[in-house]
Amino acid sequence: MASSVTELLSEIAELSEPLVELNRLKAAVNSVPLNTLRELATGLRFGVLFNLLESDDREQIDVCVAILERFLQSLEPICLVQNYKLELQKGLQHSDDRVKTLALTQIGRISECADAVVTVLGSPEFIKEMIHSIGSERISIANEAIKSLCRIAQNKTGLDALFTATMLENLKDVMGTSDVVRYRVYELVLEIANMSPVSLEYCVNGSFVTRLLSELSGDDVLIRATAIEMVTTLAQSQHGRQYLAQQGIIDRISNMIIGAKSDPFSSFYLPNLVKFFGNLAMVDSPQQICERYPVFVEKVFEMIEGQEPTMIGVGLDTIGILGSCIEGKQVLNKTGTAFQEVLRRLGSLSCNASTDMRLRCLDTIASLLSLQTDQQTEDILGMTESWFHALHSRPMETFRSMSSQPFPDIHIGALKVFTHLENHVLYS
Repeated sequence: MASSVTELLSEIAELSEPLVELNRLKAAVNSVPLNTLRELATGLRFGVLFNLLESDDREQIDVCVAILERFLQSLEPICLVQNYKLELQKGLQHSDDRVKTLALTQIGRISECADAVVTVLGSPEFIKEMIHSIGSERISIANEAIKSLCRIAQNKTGLDALFTATMLENLKDVMGTSDVVRYRVYELVLEIANMSPVSLEYCVNGSFVTRLLSELSGDDVLIRATAIEMVTTLAQSQHGRQYLAQQGIIDRISNMIIGAKSDPFSSFYLPNLVKFFGNLAMVDSPQQICERYPVFVEKVFEMIEGQEPTMIGVGLDTIGILGSCIEGKQVLNKTGTAFQEVLRRLGSLSCNASTDMRLRCLDTIASLLSLQTDQQTEDILGMTESWFHALHSRPMETFRSMSSQPFPDIHIGALKVFTHLENHVLYS
C-alpha cells in the first residue's frame, strides 16, 4: 500500500484532471497506519497537492485537503516547517476556508514545538497572516489563529516577535474590522496578559489593555457588558488582579454597580458586574472582597429578591458560588437578617418558580448546605442547620415531597439537597 501511495503521487503530477486518482490516493493514505505513513511522508514532497489547491473545483480542494491533513499530521513539526513553510503561509492567504483551517492547524502544531517555532518567529509575514486570520468571517479560523498566536507568545522571544511596531499596527488594523473582531483581539491580548507579569507589561505597553478599560464607560451598553466580561478574564491571574486594583478598576466597577440604580439600561450590563465580583471573590478571598465592596453582596441579595428572571438567576448562581466554600458561607452568615430573608426567598422559588428557576435554586441550596467532613464543626453545623430551617416552615417534608415528584429534573435537584445533608445532624 505504501508503494501505491508513491505511485499515485507520481501519476497525479502528470494529469490535468486528477480527481479519480486523488480519491484513490485519499483511500490509500487513510489505509496506511500513521507510523508507516510518517516514514513514507518524510521522503516525499507534496508540492503537487499544494498546487492542486489552486483550483475552482471544490471537490478537488476537499480531497486535497483531506490527503494533506493526513500526510502533514504524520510529519514532525520541525520537518513540517523546514519543508512546507511557504506552502502553509500561502494557505493562510487562500480564499477557501478549508485550506486556511488546514494551514492554521499545522501552524498550531509548529507553535507547540520550541525548535520549530523559531522559524515562524523569524518570518514577520507569517505572523502577519495569522493576525489577519483573526478577522475571518469563520469563528473556527479566528479561534485557531488566536490559539497559535498565544502559543507563540509563551516566551520573551515570541512576545518580541508579536509586539513589534509593525505587528501592533496589524493588530490594530484588524481591530477596526468590526466590534466582534475587536473583541477577538482583546481575547488574544488578555490570554497573553494572563500568562505572566512580563506578558501583561507587553500588552499594556501596546495600549490594548488601556483601550479595553476605556470601553467600560462607553455609550453602547452591549459593548460595556462585553468589556466587563473581558476584564473578568484578566482578573483570573494574580498579577492581573493586582494591575486592575492599581489602576482603580475594581473600585470603578463597584461604583458602576452603585450607578446602575439610576441607569434604565443597566439590566444589559449589571449581571456581568456581579459576575466580575463573584469570580474575584472566589479566586481571591470572599471575605476581603465582600467586606471591601459591600455593594456587591447587597446587589446580589436585591437581585434574588426582585422579579426579573435574568437577575434572579445570576443572583442564585452567585450565592451558590460564594456559599460553596467555608469562608463564603461565613461572609453570607454575617449579613444576618438580610441573608435570612434571602433564604426564605430561596425556599419560595424552589417551590413556586418556573422549572428552570427551581432547578437553579435547588442547586444553590445544595451548594449552601454542602460541607466536607473536616469542615463540620459545631458552629458551622449550627449555622447550616439554621439556614435549612429558614428555607421552609417544614423543610424536610418539602424536599421529601419534591424528591418524590414525577418530574425527573426536580426529583434530581431535591436529591442533591439530601445528598449534601446526609452527613449533617439536622432535624425538621
